[in-house]
Amino acid sequence: MKKSMDIIISSIFIVIFTPLCIIIAVAIKRDSKGPILFKQKRLTKNGREFTMYKFRTMIENAEYMGTGLFNYENDFRVTKVGRLLRNTSLDELPQLINILKGDMALIGPRPPVSYELGKYENLNEAYKRRFTVLPGITGLAQVKGRNELPWDEKVKFDNEYIDLFHKYGILIDLKILALTIINVFKMKNIYEVEEESSSIDITEKEEPLDEVFEKK
Repeated sequence: MKKSMDIIISSIFIVIFTPLCIIIAVAIKRDSKGPILFKQKRLTKNGREFTMYKFRTMIENAEYMGTGLFNYENDFRVTKVGRLLRNTSLDELPQLINILKGDMALIGPRPPVSYELGKYENLNEAYKRRFTVLPGITGLAQVKGRNELPWDEKVKFDNEYIDLFHKYGILIDLKILALTIINVFKMKNIYEVEEESSSIDITEKEEPLDEVFEKK
């Protein structure tokens, strides 16, 4: 049912947003040099590598400049059009193609860059568990804090999402999708926050799963 919902909703979104995507593509080409799409190797279910698509929001080869993978507020690498796309999350639209290809879902843990967490085989049990489901365009971690959360916090919410899905099914997906739309309009938690250190035990839960589902 989840896969069917993902395909149906993604297909509808693609049809609806195709005219907007054409406008975005033209704006990107006129604003700066480089390709329209940004392609990056990410990890999907069971640690498999795939190519994820986004509209390009930075200058070419930005991940090898400045703060690398991290994007903080007022980052000089972000283009004028790119800033608008990031603020509205429209840069994520091409990932609808990734869903149709079977590499992603609408809701799930965000896929990390292939080398961001080190080798998949060396990850601890809690980190590996988040890879037992397809990654999503959005997820519980995104509606709880998105880029403001350190990785240990993200993993904790990712694993809570898995438990919630086993209990509530696609109802939790629909709730997260609704909360994501609200957050997009509020333009919340767009930029990363520098993480000094992390000592969080990602195998522990701060609150019961039912309370996480009921909140907001």
